[in-house]
Amino acid sequence: MAQQMISMTAQTTRDNDQWLSELNSTGEQQTAALNDLRERLKRSIYYYLSQERSDLRDLAQKELVTMAEDLSQDAVLRVMDNMDNFRGESRFTTWANKIAVRLAISELRRARYKDFSLDNLTANGDFLSADASIVGEAPPSPEKAAEQDDVMGQIDSALREALTDRQYRALVAVALHNVPMDVVAEQLDTNRNALYKLIYDARRNLKNYLESKGLSTDYMLDLFQR
Repeated sequence: MAQQMISMTAQTTRDNDQWLSELNSTGEQQTAALNDLRERLKRSIYYYLSQERSDLRDLAQKELVTMAEDLSQDAVLRVMDNMDNFRGESRFTTWANKIAVRLAISELRRARYKDFSLDNLTANGDFLSADASIVGEAPPSPEKAAEQDDVMGQIDSALREALTDRQYRALVAVALHNVPMDVVAEQLDTNRNALYKLIYDARRNLKNYLESKGLSTDYMLDLFQR
């Protein structure tokens, strides 16, 4: 089926100017160019899904083809929306393929977090756990372990006292759980730029609060160093 998909459309050779001209035209010429573009993008997306995504290797080939077909439709629209950004520094098809693959990556990430909820993520209120990654691999001495527990408790308290609810939820999701920025932005009904600012302010507030309690960054790094 993969070979059939690759060969289902005749290889139409266009230079950059021809692609731009025909995609911006009307009637049959534009329709033919759009169809050719969709088939090219479908092949690129299928290759990415089948060859570069180890997490999809358990899917049947038919499922991957269907995913590529669906994503290629959206990819064509994305390319058309960004035509004014094409500068001719590479082949048009190379530029369009990159857009298509980025779209596939984004959509797969969204699918992974389809049922994700910030409310569930932060419901238990435990930002730092006993097995947090900042704790050293070798067991610390009883004295150092007690000091670490005390500092982690202060950090956990600082997160509630120094941050707003939105700052807390954003920082927990992005910094501790590595949830993609666009997913968190959507959950908070904001955009990426505003989320960057929110997290920046949260980190600054947290740092200032901890320093006011005598917990400098250097001290904490030294305390939890591996």
